[in-house]
Amino acid sequence: MDGFPVPEIWLAHRVSYGETDMMSVVYYAEYLHFFERARSEFIRSRGMGYATVEERGIILPVREARCRYRSPAKFDDLLQIRAGISEWGRASLTFVYEIRDEGRNRLLADGMTQHACINRDGKPVPVPDWLRDLLQ
Repeated sequence: MDGFPVPEIWLAHRVSYGETDMMSVVYYAEYLHFFERARSEFIRSRGMGYATVEERGIILPVREARCRYRSPAKFDDLLQIRAGISEWGRASLTFVYEIRDEGRNRLLADGMTQHACINRDGKPVPVPDWLRDLLQ
């Protein structure tokens, strides 16, 4: 767990039946939803909801996503999802994630999402100072 970017957040999530496949294992695409929930909570924990970021004219679409599955999560498991920002570009930012078991001992998955910073017209714009200040 060393070397994870700071600031960070931990988000607890109980796996629902609908997030699993026929073997009661979390369906692979759900991990990206877990990343999204943790990312939204990270932004909120820094003092502003994502809706407010958009109201201020900044949209952060995903440009790239990766997930490495290490050990299966199952129905009714309590997951601990960790999120932080690992890299800032001129007009982008990269979040990293870890998904661990309830005790945060076993790494179940890790990954990243890279986000472009665009305006409402879909044009790339530099990351505004107010957003960088908020999230760093």
